[in-house]
Amino acid sequence: MNLVTLLPFIVLIGAMFLMTRSAKKKQQAAAQMRNEMSPGTGVRTIGGMYATVKEIGEDTVTLEVAPGVHAIYAKNSIGAVLEDEEYNRIVHGTTEDLTLDTPVVPDDASSLTEADAPKTDLSKDGDADEAPKLDLGKGDEAKGDDAKGDEPKDGKSDGEAGTK
Repeated sequence: MNLVTLLPFIVLIGAMFLMTRSAKKKQQAAAQMRNEMSPGTGVRTIGGMYATVKEIGEDTVTLEVAPGVHAIYAKNSIGAVLEDEEYNRIVHGTTEDLTLDTPVVPDDASSLTEADAPKTDLSKDGDADEAPKLDLGKGDEAKGDDAKGDEPKDGKSDGEAGTK
């Protein structure tokens, strides 16, 4: 046989070896992480629920999902064991180390403009107390006779064919 014909098979076997090796490392790391659990630590399940470990069995873990509410889970369902600071930050919303050096981002853009900026006057007469009036396109037609304003201009009323 020729080496060129065996090369694809060798590459395929090498790729499979590397994939199984990385998967085995991930499984070992997950098992080690689960073994580091102790009662009182915060965990996240693979379903995304945050809870506190109460008891650890051989294959199961008792979690306190709410004060006084306990649930039994398989050890394999623990997705991550969290540090105390991270667990408190996520579950309770507490942050202990607030850095004062970080810049504060304002909620609106009004604080970003300078207070000394000149104000533009929108009124025609220069009277700052009266807001400018907007033309909504009705003009003098709306001010006319009420009976005349109720009838459509094309002579059709509601319910007839061709009305809008």
